[in-house]
Amino acid sequence: MQYRTMPGSDEKLSALGYGCLRLPTFVGGPASNLIDKEKALRQIRHAIDKGVNYLDTAYPYHLGASESFLGEHVLKDGYREKVKIATKLPCMIINRSESFEEIFQNQLNKLHVDTIDYYLLHGLNGITWDKMKNLGIRDFMDRLKDEKRIRHMGFSFHGRKEDFMRIVDEYDWEFVQIQFNIIDEHIQAGIEGLEYAHKKGMGVIIMEPLRGGSLVGKIPAEVKKIYDSAVVKRSPADWALRWVWDHPGVTMVLSGMNVDEHIEENLRIAGEALPLSLTEDDKKIIKRVRDKYAELLQVGCTGCAYCMPCPAGIDIPAVFKNLNNYHMFSKTEALLRHMEYMGIETPDGKPRWTNSCINCGRCETKCPQSIPVRSVFKKVRKELEHPVTKGAALAARIIIKRIPKVEAFLIWRRRKKSSV
Repeated sequence: MQYRTMPGSDEKLSALGYGCLRLPTFVGGPASNLIDKEKALRQIRHAIDKGVNYLDTAYPYHLGASESFLGEHVLKDGYREKVKIATKLPCMIINRSESFEEIFQNQLNKLHVDTIDYYLLHGLNGITWDKMKNLGIRDFMDRLKDEKRIRHMGFSFHGRKEDFMRIVDEYDWEFVQIQFNIIDEHIQAGIEGLEYAHKKGMGVIIMEPLRGGSLVGKIPAEVKKIYDSAVVKRSPADWALRWVWDHPGVTMVLSGMNVDEHIEENLRIAGEALPLSLTEDDKKIIKRVRDKYAELLQVGCTGCAYCMPCPAGIDIPAVFKNLNNYHMFSKTEALLRHMEYMGIETPDGKPRWTNSCINCGRCETKCPQSIPVRSVFKKVRKELEHPVTKGAALAARIIIKRIPKVEAFLIWRRRKKSSV
């Protein structure tokens, strides 16, 4: 494992941190997030045994269960002493100053710790930061540090670049967590924010290095062709992670790992990817890949599911995934998958097309990517939810209901998927 020093201290952090937003679950779907505790425990402790020494969680992860899982299971048996714990104050739900202490104490209790190593204000943008300032957050942060109930204070960010610079300048932060990957080089804080924070002496922790997994696994044929043209052969994950770690200002890269093979690959790359190690030819390959994704991607969803649950029952991340797949892969396959998940095999058996949207806008206020969800729904309706698609889904539902064996098979398949 490669280690990098947190600026302003002699603390060595593993180049790879374990993100606890996407732990393995029993029940599929963003609204049901029951952690597979046995599998998650095995995976996290294996990563720790291999050198990972930073676990990143947050108050709302897994509908509030992530912190408790770490405290009740992962941090036992001497593992607390092997890792640094990072969690976050959920600024998006706080509207009174008394909530600061109430939520922080609740987090200590859930994690079964007296001190949190790395504490962040969660998901700041310009508006949220101004709200927190008006509620007295700076005094609260100072008190936490003075009382040694936290060791390092930082913030995670999803917003405009100019707001990022302002927030960095308005408090004595020790570190920041930003979204950064081969596609999002200039999105949100971007490379400009990364370099600005680094010059200010802050540690920089990277989230979404693989953009919620959209940069790996099944990738567009055009992108694969570009990678295959490189002299050095690497997997998409290897390319994407090495590009992030190549930046000297990056202290750590977080990965939300839940597949054994992915964990092993990430651990291997974390031990090899040194700063400033990519060649000019490597960088040209990445640029071509970035340009191709910019051409193909329709919506910048990372699948984080912060927008869920939807009051109308729409699986928003699945909708956006289908839209992107429609443009990046087989149109027929994307249409069939959209028809299956939105029109046939919904949890209650009722169709959940995007015209079910009640126009409440809650999803848009929660989205870290600032996606105009309702506007994108119009594109979805035009390309994926035309009358033929809906008619075929209706016919399929009628057939399924009239043939018990087919319905029984689909129920069995749905349960099987949920157990994976």
